[in-house]
Amino acid sequence: MVATLKDVALRAGVSTSAVSRAFTDGASVSAKMRRKVEKAAGELGYSPNFLARSLTTRQTKLIGLVSNNFHNPIFLEVFDLFTRGLQDRGLRPLLVNLSDETDPEHSVRMLQQYSVDGVIVASSTLPPAFAKGFRDKGIPVVNTFGRYASSPDVHVVGIDNAVAGSVAAKTMIARGYKRLSFLGGPESATSTMDRLSGFAGEIAKHADVTCTHSFAAAYTFQAGRAEMLRLLQSAPAEAYFCGDDVLSIGALSAIKDNGLTVPGDIGIIGLNDMEMASWENINLTTIRQPIREIVDSSVELMVAMLDQPDRYPEAHAASLNAGPYGPAFRLISGTSAVAHRPMRRPTWRNLPPHRQPPSTANHPVPAADRHAPRR
Repeated sequence: MVATLKDVALRAGVSTSAVSRAFTDGASVSAKMRRKVEKAAGELGYSPNFLARSLTTRQTKLIGLVSNNFHNPIFLEVFDLFTRGLQDRGLRPLLVNLSDETDPEHSVRMLQQYSVDGVIVASSTLPPAFAKGFRDKGIPVVNTFGRYASSPDVHVVGIDNAVAGSVAAKTMIARGYKRLSFLGGPESATSTMDRLSGFAGEIAKHADVTCTHSFAAAYTFQAGRAEMLRLLQSAPAEAYFCGDDVLSIGALSAIKDNGLTVPGDIGIIGLNDMEMASWENINLTTIRQPIREIVDSSVELMVAMLDQPDRYPEAHAASLNAGPYGPAFRLISGTSAVAHRPMRRPTWRNLPPHRQPPSTANHPVPAADRHAPRR
């Protein structure tokens, strides 16, 4: 037989209203009374009815955790941290997949049907209109991985993606690369454009360094591989900053399938430092994004907003110990970008015949370059 609130009251020797208060956050009840009720409930195997309680408190403790990045392995870590963090604070995460959603108003209506107390939009690729839609309906919302701004329309927690792009460019230039390129995610994503802006802006300070860019259809392995295969049909850049580790791994696959080596022929730098990036057969040089700090800050901000729903929108830029490139980023040195690139002609030996440059018979390459060891 399932224990009821009345059974707990009888076992604890208190009134049913006292039991109800003991299980209601913020209710007036002494610590001694709460322990007494919790002990009786434990002995009877009683669990509070959250749905019934929500009718009284008008709070469901449900927090919508919405994203469109379920195909990206880094979000396995993100969702794990979010669900643990919310549950540790007595909140209940409701995971919602918006991968094929294009209408912000439909998403708002769907979450309203569940009577959520708040929403965390965990995405850098969903248009800002999604987070704004929840705000406009009076639902507390945090846009995790959203676009950093000094005066945001909604609460934002993430990184300054322009700074991330600048870090990548500085790293490549310091290692001797001269022909650089940015391989980003969807062109419509604010994270993509901000990373490109920071990357190109830093390169513009160096007259002897060139910059190109291209975009993958999505932040996926397949999209990164497809775009790199396309780029390899003509003379590729010396090094690529891929706007995400999963894009980088797709690019690595395409490069190796074309008979080229990394970093011998092409250098790669990624972003995120996902677990897969450190695997022995990948060992990606990447920029670490402070995922745990971003998630923890998002959860704390949501908790604060539940107590103060009209709190003025804030932008929280995640930070780590300051390094050579400032706060929020750390470069994880793998083997996909050389420590220092010697200044000499590129090696063409592994390029397919249709992409080989004209014969060097009439334009001899110095012997020191022809026979130099591969980078």
